Amino acid sequence: MTDQRMDIDTILKEDRLFPPPASFSASAHVKSMAEYEAHYNKAKDDPEGFWGEIGRELYWDAPWQRVLEWESPFAKWFVGGKTNLSYNCLDRHLNTWRRNKAALIWEGEPGETRIFTYQQLHYEVCRFANALKRLGVKTGDRVAIYMPMIPELPIAMLACARIGAPHSIVFGGFSSEALADRVNDTEAKIIITSDGGYRRGHIVPLKENVDGALEKTPTIEHCIVYRRCGNHIAMRAGRDLWWHELVEAESGSCPHVPLDSEHPLYILYTSGSTGRPKGVLHTTGGYLVGTYLTSKWVFDLKDEDTFWCTADIGWVTGHSYIVYGILANGATSLMYEGAPNTPDPGRFWKIIEKYRVNILYTAPTAIRTFIKWGDEWPNKYDLSSLRLLGTVGEPINPEAWIWYHKTIGKERCPIVDTWWQTETGCIMITPLPGATPLKPGSATRPFPGVVADVVRQDGTSVGHQSGGLLVITRPWPAMLRTIYKDPERYKTEYWMHIPGVYFTGDGARCDKDGYFWIMGRVDDVINIAGHRLGTMEVESALVSHEKVAEAAVVGKPDEIKGQALEAFVTLEGGVAPTEALKEALKEHVVKEIGAIARPDRIRFTENLPKTRSGKIMRRLLKDIAAGSQTVQDTSTLEDFSVLARLREEEE
Repeated sequence: MTDQRMDIDTILKEDRLFPPPASFSASAHVKSMAEYEAHYNKAKDDPEGFWGEIGRELYWDAPWQRVLEWESPFAKWFVGGKTNLSYNCLDRHLNTWRRNKAALIWEGEPGETRIFTYQQLHYEVCRFANALKRLGVKTGDRVAIYMPMIPELPIAMLACARIGAPHSIVFGGFSSEALADRVNDTEAKIIITSDGGYRRGHIVPLKENVDGALEKTPTIEHCIVYRRCGNHIAMRAGRDLWWHELVEAESGSCPHVPLDSEHPLYILYTSGSTGRPKGVLHTTGGYLVGTYLTSKWVFDLKDEDTFWCTADIGWVTGHSYIVYGILANGATSLMYEGAPNTPDPGRFWKIIEKYRVNILYTAPTAIRTFIKWGDEWPNKYDLSSLRLLGTVGEPINPEAWIWYHKTIGKERCPIVDTWWQTETGCIMITPLPGATPLKPGSATRPFPGVVADVVRQDGTSVGHQSGGLLVITRPWPAMLRTIYKDPERYKTEYWMHIPGVYFTGDGARCDKDGYFWIMGRVDDVINIAGHRLGTMEVESALVSHEKVAEAAVVGKPDEIKGQALEAFVTLEGGVAPTEALKEALKEHVVKEIGAIARPDRIRFTENLPKTRSGKIMRRLLKDIAAGSQTVQDTSTLEDFSVLARLREEEE
């Protein structure tokens, strides 16, 4: 592949600018761009000094000898230091007034509420850690977790971290087969699950799925089951154990294990790839420091804040910004079990009103779904407690950003549009809300300590306004250390595409102000008559039309142009799909970004195929557009009927 073909044409134009409200900046952790630049330059010029200073804000059982040991592509951070995530998230707060502060607020889909103070959460974590030890779990043993969004999930995580047993959380939407693959790769000793969980009023049969997996997982010695729904399940004597019976006699005191900074904390498998599961390995000290600081500065966390990240803990977002980063700061983290439209599309806004949520962190696909459901739902509720909004998961198109800003934030809440990955462990490119002027659709500038660039295949920078490959040029504390049991794959997938730097797999451009615009996965770039177009820009043009709620654009083979653009469009509620509207949308794209981006075909659909975390599964749409059968992993697809309907329409 030639160098010149690895840049990406950029066609999206967005000039609106939103400075931080002066009242927000006045009390922010980072109050101005001058402060941001000072932090950024300090971290760039002396990264070990910068990260060492942050590390000293946390608890260490033993000090480190060196902040960084880097033998590309393998990093060790806080070398020789010993610490513990569970201690930093819990015990560190118990000698302060925070011991009686709410650490976790939980609401189940049926409506029940449970609240754990830091003191109570510590007690439950210690009891469960003792139960694990009684079952023979030792430091270094892997523990698989397959649970709904209930408090026992973070309790299990923190218990594992307390005794140094790396956990591997498998998202509750995965099939038995996918679960078995991941358990076998980790060679887990214990699996923790629940009888079920609630989703859209139905019980998800988690234990039943585990039973199917356990037929193929020889390393599992015990299955611990939390009683959530009371549905009938099979319990095999000797292997299956009830959570409540296990912890009943256990002490609420369990000393934490001082762990080497590089001790494995968790293995998390990335979804959607073909072949063997790819287990991303994160370790203890660097991940703690990275998630702690990004939580503090990106979300401008204050002691009085109630923070709600709507992600599932089965994904990295939930690991870093429901549990570890948020609790390390002593904040209050809210968890919700179920779907955003149960019993009606007002559920999220009702939760914000009920618990006086201050910070909301959600996905662009969720925001576009809220737009489709109509403004009447958020307008029913008092959202005045919100002071900051955030997005995560994929680029947010400018019009969805504007809706979020106006309808949810009432034009007073900054929006932190964050870019990061399972592999990075923490947020990498983001506004700092008290400092950064915002451009709708841009993740803005790299976080202090992160050095990013947009390059060609040969590693040379493309310069301002051109599209290219997004890379990180220096190590950072929360970075993945390897792919579990496969260091060669780690080197090949992340460090050999462009030698010497971390290749993110995303396309991006950097504008004249140094702001980064993420253009989507390089795999999704479409080659139209020699022009390489990122799907995000075309989708943003479609969604900017007043009748469009959401759009996904894919390429399909074309004999003349190489690839043709096919757009799957979901309309606003009450808008009728017509041939005239299809033509109008094509012309709208031409008007917004140029004739080269005119879709060859537009297909209206009531819903798009998404994961339960809300990401559009474009690879499945590619199969449909090409008329080919789907042979890829669909275990994360939330609603299989969407795929079936699209195929029926094609026929």
